Amino acid sequence: MPRYLISFNDGAMDHIPAEDMADVGKASHAVIWEAVNAGVFVFGAGLERQQASVVATDGLVTDGPYPETKEVIGGFVVVDVPSRDEAVAWAAKIAVGCRCAQEVRELLPDPETEAILRPAARR
Repeated sequence: MPRYLISFNDGAMDHIPAEDMADVGKASHAVIWEAVNAGVFVFGAGLERQQASVVATDGLVTDGPYPETKEVIGGFVVVDVPSRDEAVAWAAKIAVGCRCAQEVRELLPDPETEAILRPAARR
């Protein structure tokens, strides 16, 4: 099945009052449990705000992206579902839980990497 990245931008939840964040967390985790129970959840996480590093091909490490960057991913979920429509439906549920818009992108299949991972999954 295709896998989809459902993500939101860093700062997308800044409008939520601090006193509401516990409720947002509960609602978001309820959707994750629903996805786990449906067998479509692969992985998800929030990302540390603006704590990224860029590693060049020569090994040079620089800090970035910087806060001036308009769009940086703030969190994501990967789902394994049969269609884009189903991924969009999960994104809608996540949007309600997180109280912010979600972006949906199909992950490109990589049969060679999948073949590499198959033996590791059997261990």
